[in-house]
Amino acid sequence: MTHPPSVRQAPHRAPEQPPAPVAVPVPPQPSARAAAIGRLRAAATTEPGRLRIIGAVLALLVLAFGAVTAFEISGRAASADDVVERSQPLSADAAGIYRSLADADAAAASGFLAGPQEPRTVHDQYVKDIEEASRLLVKAAANTDAATTSGREITTLNEGLPRYTGLIERARAANRQGLPLGGAYLRYANQQMSGELLPAAERLYAAETGRLDRDHRAARAWPWFSLGVGVIALAVLFWAQRRNYRRTNRVLNHGLVAATAAAVVLLLWLAVGHMVARSDLAEADSHGQRSMDVLNRARIDSLKARADENLTVVARGAVLTADGKNDKYETDYTAGMKALGEELAAAAKLADDTGDTEGGKPVASASKAVTEWQDRHRTARKTDDAGDYESALEQIIGQENSTGESFKKVDDALREALAHEQSDFTRAARDGRGALGGLPVGAAVLALLGAVAAIVGVNRRLSEFR
Repeated sequence: MTHPPSVRQAPHRAPEQPPAPVAVPVPPQPSARAAAIGRLRAAATTEPGRLRIIGAVLALLVLAFGAVTAFEISGRAASADDVVERSQPLSADAAGIYRSLADADAAAASGFLAGPQEPRTVHDQYVKDIEEASRLLVKAAANTDAATTSGREITTLNEGLPRYTGLIERARAANRQGLPLGGAYLRYANQQMSGELLPAAERLYAAETGRLDRDHRAARAWPWFSLGVGVIALAVLFWAQRRNYRRTNRVLNHGLVAATAAAVVLLLWLAVGHMVARSDLAEADSHGQRSMDVLNRARIDSLKARADENLTVVARGAVLTADGKNDKYETDYTAGMKALGEELAAAAKLADDTGDTEGGKPVASASKAVTEWQDRHRTARKTDDAGDYESALEQIIGQENSTGESFKKVDDALREALAHEQSDFTRAARDGRGALGGLPVGAAVLALLGAVAAIVGVNRRLSEFR
């Protein structure tokens, strides 16, 4: 038998794998910022590219000047508007609350001294003062956050005023019945007024006056950022025109000249308008608000002195100073009249500083009446100390040749002076606010026109390369 030859089979081998591809490193892609910078550098190597960059920078600078000016002046105009429409009226209302309370206390004491038959005019004045104080408190509460210092003082006054009026009514009822207890109730009411209500009213006035001062400072602050951007914009505009002249020998580029004119007008408007506003607001502050502050305090001191004078007769030495040596109400009267004299001297100086004879006349009249008041008071005290109570009472609350007549002269003169200073303040503050009016809108319009003119001027130059 024949067998086929044996064939030795080769061992099985796995098919050879192709060599793995070699990874080729991919160059990193530039970021968008780097790409933009690259394009900018490439553009800057040619004159048309440089012109486009200059045009964009000029337009942005002029627009930035207008935007910053509109923003800053809008803030100062808003502060000036607050001075006229909000903070000063609130300060005046706080002073009105203070005055009304002090006058009510003086009227209550005068009515008590007149005996069981209180004069109708005196009672009406007391009621009018309480109603005025209540009305102003409601108005102040509506325009004040309860969590602020002013809000807390308003709460104190709203809580204390009904208690005070209740004590006055008890004193009046006892006085009509001829009961000595009426004098005690009147003294308790005065203690609450002088120890609680008037200090709260004074703190309220100080808080509102402080807010007015802050608004004044905000409205008068120089817009340094706007002025700085404006100067930079003008400097770049002049540089661009000088560069254009050196490269083309052309003196004027109408677009760039128009952009420069718009920037110059805006810068001058900003500087001059703000200087005028600052001047008017400074006048409103120094010759209006400061005078009113002094006059308000003078009027309040005169009212408190009048109440103390009346209570000196009511108490008849029953209430002494802390050291037990002197009559408390007479001592308070003396201190109040001294403060009144100092405040009238300061008011006269402020009136003289403005050369304002119309404003100085009522202050001079008040000073003259204060001297007369003090002379009559000394006479009344001597009469009372001599034991002639009825004559002393007539010298204090009588219709003629009395301290009450002198006090009325003081009060009328101070009221006239306050009205005059309020008029001056309102006029000057409104003028200051008006000097800023239109500037924010004007800044936006001029900046837009200037930016368009700068672009037109640069495009005119670019057209020469086409």
